Amino acid sequence: MFYWLMKYVVIGPIVKAIFRPWIVGRRNVPTTGAAILASNHLSFADSVFLPLMIDRPVAFLAKSDYFTGRGISGWATRMFMKATGQLPIDRSGGKASEASLNTGLQVLGGGELLGIYPEGTRSPDGRLYRGRTGIARMALEAKVPVIPVIMVDTDSMMPIGRRMPRIVRVGVVIGEPLDFSRYAGMENDRYILRSVVDEIMVALQRLGQQQYDDVYASTVKNRLPSSAKG
Repeated sequence: MFYWLMKYVVIGPIVKAIFRPWIVGRRNVPTTGAAILASNHLSFADSVFLPLMIDRPVAFLAKSDYFTGRGISGWATRMFMKATGQLPIDRSGGKASEASLNTGLQVLGGGELLGIYPEGTRSPDGRLYRGRTGIARMALEAKVPVIPVIMVDTDSMMPIGRRMPRIVRVGVVIGEPLDFSRYAGMENDRYILRSVVDEIMVALQRLGQQQYDDVYASTVKNRLPSSAKG
């Protein structure tokens, strides 16, 4: 109920009126049943605009830092993340990664839409980077399609480090679902997982025409000064 209220009564109409977002390919999102929305990740705003442009609720896996801030700002961020259907995850790896996987599988097991950024973090420079295999494991274990999504110009509206958005018209492009049922039962084969996630990244690159770099975005970020990491 809270999600519906924030999306359709409070946040949605205001954001749409200001930024006039556009969408192509909405019909590629199934009206019922579980599916993964695999999106490129240019800005914090991606997790705002994609759910607003979809007719069904979308649960996003978001880094836990957004839910632990202090003071009024921390409270406001935490309430906003919860209101837009985002779920806190620990991205430190190891057991935390397994817990994140289980959280995603619970969403899919309930027949819902799950939003994932295969790159694992925001692109530091607008390029598309190598995907991580967690999304492949979820897709194969849950036996659900993966729908490629491209966010357009959200990095111009709210680049890394900027607190207030610019008034820029942003867009969402949704591609046709990818079916990985041919790999049924192979979710523990790391070569299959890499093949699946690479296919997802190829679909994203073709859909958005971003320049692709076959390294992890986190590796590139680690080379940058702290002020540019976001």
